[in-house]
Amino acid sequence: MTNFANLSGAFLLAFPALFSIVNPLGASLIFAEVTDGRSDRERAVLARMVAFYGLLILLVSLWIGSTLLAFFGITIGALRIAGGLVVAVRAWSMLQAPEVNEAKKTNQASQDGRTAIADVSSTAFFPLTMPFTVGPGSISVAIALGAERPERAGLLRRIEFLSGACLAAAAVCLIVWIAYASAPRLVHMLGRSGTRIVTRLVALILLCIGVQIIISGVQDVLMNLMQQLNEQHVTGQAA
Repeated sequence: MTNFANLSGAFLLAFPALFSIVNPLGASLIFAEVTDGRSDRERAVLARMVAFYGLLILLVSLWIGSTLLAFFGITIGALRIAGGLVVAVRAWSMLQAPEVNEAKKTNQASQDGRTAIADVSSTAFFPLTMPFTVGPGSISVAIALGAERPERAGLLRRIEFLSGACLAAAAVCLIVWIAYASAPRLVHMLGRSGTRIVTRLVALILLCIGVQIIISGVQDVLMNLMQQLNEQHVTGQAA
């Protein structure tokens, strides 16, 4: 039977991390800029396609990202530490200079200075989904979150955790869809200064989450080290 406390706990861990790194409100301002001149219908189609592609990338990263890394001999502890560092560094840069991040995303979305071409479908995945909406940072966060699943708690507990994280990814992508589709109204309502305030607030949350993931990784490494030392000690006594 599904434990909704476990499900909600995973959701509450994953949602702020993914929301902060994707930053749909801030990205919607740039989306409005690079889709200037398109009709409302074209913008709505683009928003839906970007949200769908983004969800696929996040789900794949959550479910099999850590498994692929493990195939190359990368431990869960190392993955958590590396992922936490990526999250923390990204959050720190967002806290210090959100306008620099905006300029970078604008350049990505407009294909290095060229205005997005007229065909809606040709720009939905690249560059508007990747790397503009769900880039390397978002993928790293999703992989790190997937690595947070409780390995020693049984299959059901792992499925509950990943299901909660997937619900969080779906919620973030739903917000992306709504924010992008209504980007001109958000631009008018928030403005750039308001968006930068929101960006700094979510960046602080993201920094805390990154530190927490690092702590989990360090604990995992120390526990494995202590277990190995204990096994060596027992083996030495038996000999």
